[in-house]
Amino acid sequence: MAGVGVHSGLPVTLTLGPAPVDAGFVFVRTGLEGSDREVQATADQVIATDFATVLGDRSGPLVSTAEHVLAALRGMGVDNATIEIDGPEVPIMDGSAAAFVAAIDQAGIVNQPAQRRFIQVLKPVSVKIGDSFGEIRPYANGFRAEVEIDFTNPVIGQQSYDIDLSPERFRREVGRARTFGLMCDVARLWSAGYALGASFDNTVVFDDERLLNTEGLRYADECVRHKVLDVIGDLALAGLPLLGAYRSRRGGHKLNHAVLTALLADRTAWRVVEGEAARRTTRPVAETGRSIVGGRIAAAYGPDVS
Repeated sequence: MAGVGVHSGLPVTLTLGPAPVDAGFVFVRTGLEGSDREVQATADQVIATDFATVLGDRSGPLVSTAEHVLAALRGMGVDNATIEIDGPEVPIMDGSAAAFVAAIDQAGIVNQPAQRRFIQVLKPVSVKIGDSFGEIRPYANGFRAEVEIDFTNPVIGQQSYDIDLSPERFRREVGRARTFGLMCDVARLWSAGYALGASFDNTVVFDDERLLNTEGLRYADECVRHKVLDVIGDLALAGLPLLGAYRSRRGGHKLNHAVLTALLADRTAWRVVEGEAARRTTRPVAETGRSIVGGRIAAAYGPDVS
């Protein structure tokens, strides 16, 4: 996929490829001086969560805005994949996970000869940060997300959405929900070096009275659905699919990461279990063994993004 980073504004190409059993999701950062560098998409590799989820190592950040492509992989039932990227930030594409879902569809998904492994939540774990609250608790039917947002902006206001995750529901209900932001935050974000690649082509934008995108919303509650997408991507950093229910109120990347970190730190709160053999990786495409979908570079204008 070719596009720009929503915060950096820099052009970038991302390629999805297969990975071995139990490899999980691995970003391969190319285009660096010297050799390529790999970073595992796990919670302990997160180095920032201010406006996006940023992965890195002791040398510094390697991949920013990782959450949308991770949401697509986890949402579509993929367990193992390589994510090759030649720039510092995953391309924003249209602001949703739709382009990544299309790439997974193009590559295909195949079974690998191993039992699927899951992290099963055994007891509730919760975190409160200011007015934000998040909790993950045991749940018998896979993974469930229950997300509530509450914005002072009257056009967005209070919204909530619940989903029991499956590839079909992810594709239909969440995958096309775009990132969103407020016009009133533009100057502050620009001055801080954020949202340099945002535009009406990749961000749903509101002022205090109305939606500014001429094409309208994809869902009446698109904002909260995008927050659900972010939850799925951020919790993919558990390293294995979760069996549990996650609830958040007025949350974001920082809260999602805090709850996941708290869960993983408590070894009495979870265990690894095996399930049926199922779809576990992307399938090679033609001769290349990869999926590349063309995107477009959008002119920068810079609203707030979420």
